[in-house]
Amino acid sequence: MTDQPVCLTLIVPHQLRDEVFDYLTEQSDLLSGFTASQGAGHGAEVRLHTAAERVKGHADQTAVQMILGQRDASALLDRLRVSFARTKLVYWTMPVTEFGAID
Repeated sequence: MTDQPVCLTLIVPHQLRDEVFDYLTEQSDLLSGFTASQGAGHGAEVRLHTAAERVKGHADQTAVQMILGQRDASALLDRLRVSFARTKLVYWTMPVTEFGAID
């Protein structure tokens, strides 16, 4: 049985961004890097933390994506559940059929 690669995506509230980035950087036994992009969270379950977010009608968020093996993704999620309990981080995984770099 192979360890199928997955793309793990985390949706991180703006106020937790630097803390999550630092935390992920420390998890070098599970992942070698990640990519982050700005986003705007919409919906009934999205928390609007600041007055500016309430005026804009969306939450400032960061989408963090990383490619890693399914087992490492599960281990990382277990660690995140402990270290970021009650922060309502949203996540999902998707299978990756191909991953590489164009040299």
